Amino acid sequence: MTKELSILEFVALTATLGLEVEHAAHEALEGCGDMVEKEAKRVIGTYDYGWPQLADSTKKDRVDHGYPANEPLLRSGHMRDSIEHKVEHDEVQIGSNEQVAVWQELGTPTIPPRSFLEGALKKKTPEVLDKIGRTVVGKLSGTERT
Repeated sequence: MTKELSILEFVALTATLGLEVEHAAHEALEGCGDMVEKEAKRVIGTYDYGWPQLADSTKKDRVDHGYPANEPLLRSGHMRDSIEHKVEHDEVQIGSNEQVAVWQELGTPTIPPRSFLEGALKKKTPEVLDKIGRTVVGKLSGTERT
């Protein structure tokens, strides 16, 4: 048996529900941003996304400066540690303010692109969509699965 709502009860319910769904979506985006950020950081120093091997001259330069020869995009960890996410309204931004991150992501005339941000998003897209869907539908249905 369903309970009948008065017009005032219905208006109050829909007004509150809109805010609750907005809050749930914000929380879902926060979780998604964290998920993609962690993946982007994880992949640095690996070849998990099938990037081209480092050039022999790059490997030698890395060793000469005290770094392991074959960890793409990873030297001191500064670029990796600069990756962060921020949620504003209905979007999440994931990236780095470091210029070297742009060069590595997009490539240069002498460096092939090693897209750690795009790769992380592609890898995590199914999980991101699932999390957003479960969160919003859960809030709308009252089951609130996350």
